Amino acid sequence: MDIKKLQTLVVDALEDVKGQDIKVYDTTHLTSLFDRIAIVSGTSNRQTKSLASSVRDKVKENGGDVIGMEGEGTGEWVLVDLGDMVVHIMQPAIRGYYRLEELWGDKEVKMGADKRVSKRSAEAENDVTEPAKRVFGEVNLATQTTLDDDVKKPARKPRAKAATADASAPATPKPRASRAKAAITGTDAAAAPKKPVSRKKAIGTTVKVASSKTAVASAKQAAAKRTSRKSAA
Repeated sequence: MDIKKLQTLVVDALEDVKGQDIKVYDTTHLTSLFDRIAIVSGTSNRQTKSLASSVRDKVKENGGDVIGMEGEGTGEWVLVDLGDMVVHIMQPAIRGYYRLEELWGDKEVKMGADKRVSKRSAEAENDVTEPAKRVFGEVNLATQTTLDDDVKKPARKPRAKAATADASAPATPKPRASRAKAAITGTDAAAAPKKPVSRKKAIGTTVKVASSKTAVASAKQAAAKRTSRKSAA
């Protein structure tokens, strides 16, 4: 079988079972035992076994030879020997530990898994994009119809503005109420007439108190002094 056809079959078989990080390398310049090496990751023992079975069945259906398979018991690292091509199906931890890409990855095949899209992926993408395009087309049509209806509607006439007073005329200041009563009643306390204040008369009788003896004696002495001054003059 042609090597290009063989590597295409292998990559298709790996993509059918959702193999991760598929890499294909040309090893003709490194060894004469095989021309291609493929490395792929499986998330579990069951998936690695399924990937190996998919490769084996795909190659046999198309007339290819499967020389042998190793590692199916544990499922951590399954090797499928196809003669001109060797497929390493590994769990991520095992792949990261052995790093086969550093040994065989000098020349990566450009037509490998990273540059191809499987038929199943293409069909799934079409199944998603076609309804989306149809929905977007209906939305655009509805939007265009709404815009056309809005254009056909007559424009509303602006309402006539009521006549207003001249803005340049000075406004008459309103008197401020300076008291709480004016604020409550709405009247100007300053303009309101002031009521006369009435003084209340004291109610009761006046009682005269007699002068003390000391005050009487002092008054007599003062009167005697005035009399003596007048006589001396």
